[in-house]
Amino acid sequence: MRKNNYIPIAKEVINLEIKALQKLKKKINNSFNQAVVKIAKCQSKVILCGVGKSGIIASKISATLSSVGTPSFNLSAGDSSHGDLGSISKKDILILISYSGETNELKNIIQFANRNKILLIGIVSKKNSALFKASDIKILIPPVKESGDIVPTSSTIVQLAIGDALAIASMQYKKFGRLDFKKIHPSGSLGAQLKTVEDVMLTGNKIPFVSHKLQMKKALKILNQKKLGVLLAQNDRKKTIGIITDGQIRRFNEKKIDLHSMKVKEIMTSNPIGVEKNVLAAKALSIMNGRKITSLCVYDKKNKSKTVGIVHIHNILQSDVK
Repeated sequence: MRKNNYIPIAKEVINLEIKALQKLKKKINNSFNQAVVKIAKCQSKVILCGVGKSGIIASKISATLSSVGTPSFNLSAGDSSHGDLGSISKKDILILISYSGETNELKNIIQFANRNKILLIGIVSKKNSALFKASDIKILIPPVKESGDIVPTSSTIVQLAIGDALAIASMQYKKFGRLDFKKIHPSGSLGAQLKTVEDVMLTGNKIPFVSHKLQMKKALKILNQKKLGVLLAQNDRKKTIGIITDGQIRRFNEKKIDLHSMKVKEIMTSNPIGVEKNVLAAKALSIMNGRKITSLCVYDKKNKSKTVGIVHIHNILQSDVK
């Protein structure tokens, strides 16, 4: 029996796609810059449309744009001629994707865009095509060899790559950062890794504040009530100046030192470790592990001397941050 081996086919498909991407890389010109600026400055929606496999690629690019702060949706080429053209407004940007640029289903959309002066960006491989000629911004992708000579593979990988490049470049133009990304990715493992200390910290009455002048007899009661294993000592100006941990208290007890008559300031550790509230929770966890501590003071960047929260290692772990 002949042993099946399709690995050479896999390598050939991948090689063709690599060659296509290399050709695309050489084709990038100022039209790309123009498209990025228009997309980033769009005050409405960026609408993508393609036919067949290009339509699937358009859907993915649209989803990527939305995920990096550019409102976008995918328009069905077939449905557009049956009323869906009404979903396009004059402030929108329309991106049409077609390898040949002559796809019949796109012609009504092209005419609608031109007639209503809607900015049209064409992603196409043929200069003499209807889409290329009608586009306000023309992104020319290279002619490529498809796998099996007929299956859209190299062409779709090129379309996807240019779409991803547009999304990332416009994201950079808008200075769309981690905190912006987190706001629209609240769930899943990605959302967990993008959580900040502010998302998981304890605030208000849950913070175990005590005066540095307070007697330990009363401070120990607060320690038991708050159930965090720490106390934060404040001076008369409400500045956090020290911390007491249950570990410290255990060590005093082991030495048979009577804490009850002492004051907080006599046993506290000065200058507790803190983090800014917009620091990633994952980084805070790393700091705790590195310092072998279980809590961090949290401060606002505008005023490092004022504690606005406390984050315990359990708060972070319970939020699925690793």
